Amino acid sequence: MKKILISILAIVVIAIICGLIYVKYFLPNVGAPEDITLNTSMEHIQHGAYLANHVTVCMDCHSTRDWTKFSGPLIPGTLGKGGAYFGHEASFPGNFYSKNITPAGIKDWTNGEIFRTITTGVNKKGEALFPVMPYANYGKMDREDVMDIIAYIRSLAPIENAVPVRSIDFPMNFIVNTIPKKATFTKRPPASDSISYGAYLTNAASCIDCHTPFEKGKLVMELSFSGGREFKMPNGLLKSANITPDQNTGIGNWSENDFVSRFKSYSNPANVREMTPKEINTVMPWTMYSGMDSSDLRSIYQYLKTLKPISHKIDHFTYQ
Repeated sequence: MKKILISILAIVVIAIICGLIYVKYFLPNVGAPEDITLNTSMEHIQHGAYLANHVTVCMDCHSTRDWTKFSGPLIPGTLGKGGAYFGHEASFPGNFYSKNITPAGIKDWTNGEIFRTITTGVNKKGEALFPVMPYANYGKMDREDVMDIIAYIRSLAPIENAVPVRSIDFPMNFIVNTIPKKATFTKRPPASDSISYGAYLTNAASCIDCHTPFEKGKLVMELSFSGGREFKMPNGLLKSANITPDQNTGIGNWSENDFVSRFKSYSNPANVREMTPKEINTVMPWTMYSGMDSSDLRSIYQYLKTLKPISHKIDHFTYQ
């Protein structure tokens, strides 16, 4: 009997070791980079600039933000330089840094390697990215939109900036390899189909990621868009807003003009005030989203109004 138990234990141990080896060295498996030729006309670059700065807000994490001001607007001259830090202090399972995506940082990357990274979370070396970047959402976008973003970042001014190498805690250093999946692209709906187009924009903007509670390493999907995701700030705790159409705790009482005006108000520098050291700032990049077309914001509003209302009262700021 003892020999049988030892044999069973040995088989289990071997199976675990084999599983770990497979996860560590054979995943992620999303396929090889494509051979991609970009359309680098000014029209496509400008469209990519619009997406990267005002919808997908790639520049949010890949630039330097001025946290002395409300919403942390981007510091001029830092566009795409990378180096934003996401670490243990904010409950991340390791220390992660956004990459330098200016031509100085990706000069030896092919278009296909950049495309695969954005849409599947697998980088040039075949390594899995921790999903600070919402690549699962980007992998649901229109291929042409993603390629326009790449055309835009190829046009950025090169900035030499050496970004630290990430470190990942155990067991996330194994788990992270299971996260990337092959992209499932969609066609961008026509703007005339406002609700479908709003849903497309909402996915591209990754609204669900910040406006959904996050527990035990994943989003609580039954509470999607109801707010409450926590962000540890230097002097307290920030919780995201409920953006479902609940009348009492969400945006149910907001008119379309209320919604659009709230975003567009931050296009005025006078509304981007200096923060006092005691105030908790917001991670919401209002100044970037304020550059979104009003018609696009209206489509997002119309889509959000179709969501299930969820009663979820949020206390946005908890001071230390």
